[in-house]
Amino acid sequence: MSSFHNQWPIGLAVSSTGRIFVDYTRGTYEYTVGEVVNTTAEQAYPSQALQVPVSLLFNHTFGVNFATGNSSGFISVQALIVTAITASRPETLWVLDTGRPNFLDGTTPYSFPGGPKQVAINLSNDTIYKTYTFPASVVYPDAYMNVVRIDLNPDISCEGVAYIVDSSNEGRNGIIMLDLATSSSFRQLDNYPSTLNVYSFVPSYQGLPFYATSPGAQQYVHLTGGIDGVQLSPAGDILFFSPVTSDYLYSIKTQYLRENASPKSAQVCGNNVKNLGQRGGSANGFKGDSNGLVYMLMPGSNAIFMYDSMQAKTLPFVRDPRIIWPDCKFAEATPVIGVTDPYLAASVAEDGYIYVTINQLSYMPGLNNGTDLRTYPGAILRAKLPHNGSKIISG
Repeated sequence: MSSFHNQWPIGLAVSSTGRIFVDYTRGTYEYTVGEVVNTTAEQAYPSQALQVPVSLLFNHTFGVNFATGNSSGFISVQALIVTAITASRPETLWVLDTGRPNFLDGTTPYSFPGGPKQVAINLSNDTIYKTYTFPASVVYPDAYMNVVRIDLNPDISCEGVAYIVDSSNEGRNGIIMLDLATSSSFRQLDNYPSTLNVYSFVPSYQGLPFYATSPGAQQYVHLTGGIDGVQLSPAGDILFFSPVTSDYLYSIKTQYLRENASPKSAQVCGNNVKNLGQRGGSANGFKGDSNGLVYMLMPGSNAIFMYDSMQAKTLPFVRDPRIIWPDCKFAEATPVIGVTDPYLAASVAEDGYIYVTINQLSYMPGLNNGTDLRTYPGAILRAKLPHNGSKIISG
């Protein structure tokens, strides 16, 4: 249905009218958020003017490589999600900007306050109506905001709450809590074992053990990565999560994540993490459906698994040789796209399908001694959900 020939897509989102939005990790790309305009092309969204020019992405301060602190333009977007229209909010495209683009050599500068942000776009007129920025005490310079889940339940906050994952390879992994009414934010589960990278992790891709080799490096390195996949239950009362380098699935009641008033809040939060056991491999992204199933993208198995809370175990869902590296970002509505090989971004839509982007992360030059082993085009796959499953409308 659609393929990507010039930029490798990371996340996707689909509106209730079938508009398809994609994001791209920024390096030399002219834009980091786009809208699909036909089966082979995209254009900058909402406009090229809102994409920080490549020449202005970096800020060399005191001899340290920082990214720009531009709070009004998009720097390097990692995740997209659409929430449905409510009595107080239009149908919204939420844009999560890491504020950390990549250098050509694969290194990533530190973020500068103002650069990391979450942006709300009104899809009825394609205009930004709210921008949330974060203090450096919440989004550290070496943080990497990777995934967001949003709950618009007014009983939680008058405008809802966002759960944002910090999956930084260099920094402290954890969950960033954002109150959408007050714009206040804080961190939870910072450096807790359930959110951290697993030491000396060796995955297997396409049947082969995988070790990363940076350009010019004399020795291989292990893949690193902390908390990555997250998903809210349909009621919003439980958050499922896992590090990208772990075989274990965890959960926590969201009431503990939202509590920050007491000096013991962080300890209580950590004490209430639940280990749900192993699931048969590491997962790089989650998405959920209206039946409460949690879909987990499994790069080592070329598959999508699903966790069923009622059975308390992981079940197979889809396996396909084209699923080479899955990740889970977001797409949220009606028909979409086609075929290829991955870093996957997934999304459950109102039409009862899960959509998965494919961008071949394990073949990137930064992991393969500078050689780009990816093959264009990138694309999106979809599969029908079981048991008449559909999108969770609440977020």
